[in-house]
Amino acid sequence: MKKNIIIIGGGINGLVAANYLCKFGFNVSVVEKKSGFGGACTFQTKTINGEKIDYAQGATVLGMMPNFIFKETGISKNLEIFSPNHPKLVYFTDSKKSTKIYQDHKKLNFELKEKWGEKGDLEKFRIDEQKVINFIRKGYKKAKSPSISEAEKVLGKTITNLWIKGSAKNLLDHYFTSERTKMYMGMTCIESGSSSIHNDGTAFTIPLMDSGSVFDGYWGYVKGGIWKIIDELYKINKKNGVKFYESTKIDSIDNKMKTVSIEKNNIKSVLNYNYLIFATDPLTPAKLLNNQKFLKSIEKRDYLGTSGKITAFFKKPVVWKESSNYKNSDTAFRFVFSNQNLNEFEESSHKSSKGLNDYNPCYIQVYAEGAAQRLMKNNESFDKLIFFIKNFSHNKKADELNKIKDQIMSTMFKFIKNPEDCVGTEFLTPKDLTEVFYFPQGNIDHMALNHDQNFENRHFSNNTENGFYSYADYNNIFYCGAGAYPCGSVAGTAGYMCSVQLKNKQKTLEN
Repeated sequence: MKKNIIIIGGGINGLVAANYLCKFGFNVSVVEKKSGFGGACTFQTKTINGEKIDYAQGATVLGMMPNFIFKETGISKNLEIFSPNHPKLVYFTDSKKSTKIYQDHKKLNFELKEKWGEKGDLEKFRIDEQKVINFIRKGYKKAKSPSISEAEKVLGKTITNLWIKGSAKNLLDHYFTSERTKMYMGMTCIESGSSSIHNDGTAFTIPLMDSGSVFDGYWGYVKGGIWKIIDELYKINKKNGVKFYESTKIDSIDNKMKTVSIEKNNIKSVLNYNYLIFATDPLTPAKLLNNQKFLKSIEKRDYLGTSGKITAFFKKPVVWKESSNYKNSDTAFRFVFSNQNLNEFEESSHKSSKGLNDYNPCYIQVYAEGAAQRLMKNNESFDKLIFFIKNFSHNKKADELNKIKDQIMSTMFKFIKNPEDCVGTEFLTPKDLTEVFYFPQGNIDHMALNHDQNFENRHFSNNTENGFYSYADYNNIFYCGAGAYPCGSVAGTAGYMCSVQLKNKQKTLEN
């Protein structure tokens, strides 16, 4: 007889888990409290001059989804994707010209020497990084829980100590001499929180963020918008027999009776399960299970996030001041750094975590969403630029920080020829992210990628031998939200790994 699985949370990990578990022969139901599915991978509609335009409210780009998940779920069949293959452009606020981050290592090495005076060993860095990335990817595919012992076995102790156990500061100092090179290569160390680059274990965030393989470690766009992935997954899952409950409130969970009491449109009902999976933030399961002891223990973890987002709408295509000989270079990813060295970089991060200032300039990532959509022949009424920004205070909403927004826009307008064509913006701070997407303390990865919350420590099981994706000490309850290994992003990796480990657990019980 088929076992029943209820997945609470209809974001990317919940839908990926549902996809695989249905194929594995389980009866699967997905319960979502919001209207519609997708979590942070959803869209909003804005009206400008009487015209409506859809835009990504939360997640914008596709980057960390493993290629095998993209294909095996079936979503690759009807989606068009694109990743800029020309150099990324890096600016510092004290310079007008960019440094080009080439995919070609020889070209990049020459550029870093010319622009930043780099005297380190970029080639060795990339070779070693790729070894770690390959190791990570193999673990994803096998749904194998990460472990230091396995890393040492495959990579050796030297690389493991440097790239997984070590600090980001030590890693960057090992390969590079230029402070600007170190900041660019190490910016992901504070992307999900504000962990010190001096802390052991922070080095791992660098290969982790390049471990997705749809674009071989790079990031890109989905035609029509990132939410099209959710649309496709929903259609496929529904066709395969997954039951969906949206706008549905969970009244209570009785794990002894293995029932979930739900309410929709004031109508109450009960769902039965053999296994329960939470694809939510890490705190929600403990609250719904009324496990106060476990809740208190996980509340002590670091959830603080300092990321914010501005979506800027232009009535005409954005024209960048710096021309490029590369075709379609208007789609390039851009980065604007405000700090001049790692010490400033670190100080900005710490001020944000302490809430000392509303905004501590660090870096801005620029996604040319509109240009990418045009390239894929998805013509829209307005051009769109997305600014992903570090470091905001976590205690104020966007409407309280209009001066900060204007400051950021002024910084970006210095690089644009037609700033007068900007006709509207949407702004989200960490506090907004908490209220809109239920991100704990505004963290896009649900839990900071700190040294003690990364790699083999990124789980919520009291006993990982019982199951890495198990929740607390429950034998039949699992967790695969963005707080699980590896981390957030539009990836679905945690959903896949959790579903395979659950399948293997059930197979063991049957034997």
